[in-house]
Formats: sequence, structure tokens, C-alpha cells
Amino acid sequence: MQAFRRHQGIAAPLLRENIDTDAIIPSREMKTVTKHGLADGLFAGWRYRGSGGREPAPDFVLNWGAYRGASVLLAGVNFGCGSSREHAVWALQEFGFRAILAPSFGAIFAANCVRNGVLAAVVDEASLHTLAAWVEPDPQARQLVIDLEQGRVLTEGLSYPFEIGGAAREALLEGRDPIAALLAFEDRIEVWEAADRKLRPWLYEPGG
Repeated sequence: MQAFRRHQGIAAPLLRENIDTDAIIPSREMKTVTKHGLADGLFAGWRYRGSGGREPAPDFVLNWGAYRGASVLLAGVNFGCGSSREHAVWALQEFGFRAILAPSFGAIFAANCVRNGVLAAVVDEASLHTLAAWVEPDPQARQLVIDLEQGRVLTEGLSYPFEIGGAAREALLEGRDPIAALLAFEDRIEVWEAADRKLRPWLYEPGG
């Protein structure tokens, strides 16, 4: 997966609380088991008028020209709660989001972000609202810089800390998904397997 070290991008505010994974990607939009083809369904219940249509809703922030190309989402408390569908992260990622800043996240959603190379960083609510207010006058020009190595969100002359677990931080910095993490121990696994073959050879026989 793509490593995350430092990212600069347009930030879009969606500061509603308790946005669950069904709001992020409604079940009717989950027509694939791959990571592709989901961006169109991101926040479909809010981005479009009516149910199942594709006419943009003019009052939804991601439809505003000022936030076109947003790659940072400023979200509310408990973002990504609800069911564990990984499609929610896939949809956000395919839409272009590389980082989500929120006061708290659904635990499974946050873990899914890490395994897909998306930063889910905890920022205190006051700082988050300050960032949203700073961005609002000109989102295209007032982009945020997110520095994972420093653990800070940077604006012109200001700096705000964020939190992320140590293991998640290292995985993102190294671009290491769960498979890559397992393969890092490939030599040890092969040594163990060779020893185990001698102890329990019947397990490795055809039909064993």
C-alpha cells in the first residue's frame, strides 16, 4: 500500500456526529467486492437528491466547487461507527481522501483505514473546528499539511497535534499492509515450519 508521511491537500468539513458506515457508503451502492467503482456511491444519501438518483444535492459540501479535489476530511465525533464494512474506506479512498481528522472513530473503521493506507487521526474537537474555520474562506488556497512523523496538522504559522496508535503510525509510515507485515517474518516462519515437519511429518503428507 502507499506509504503516508506528509500530505498537503484541500480539507472539506463534514462535522456531523456519529456518521456511520451506512451513511458513508449505503448498502445499495455496494455492488462490488473489489476496491474499485465505489467513489460514486460515497455519501450517496446526502450527495444526491432522491433515493438512488444521481442529481447532485446543492447543499452538500462535497458538491461545492470550493472543495473540489478535497483529500482531507474534517469529520465529527465517532466517525465510521456502525457495521464493519471495509467498502466505506474503499469509497473514501477512491474518491480521493488520504486523511480523515476527527475527535474519535469507530474502532473497526479506524483499523480498516490503516490497512488501506488512509490516515485516521484523532484531533480534539476545538482544534478541528478551528481548522474548519481557517479553511472556509478559501479552501483551495488554505490547504492543510499533515505530517505523520511529527504528529501534527500544519497551517500558516499554526500547528495542531493529533493522535494515532504507534503500530498504526509505523504501518502507515512504512506503507506496510497486513500481508507485508506477515512477510517480514517469512524467514522465521520457514525455520519454524522446517522444525515442525520433523516433529509432525504426518501433518504435511497429502491427505494429512
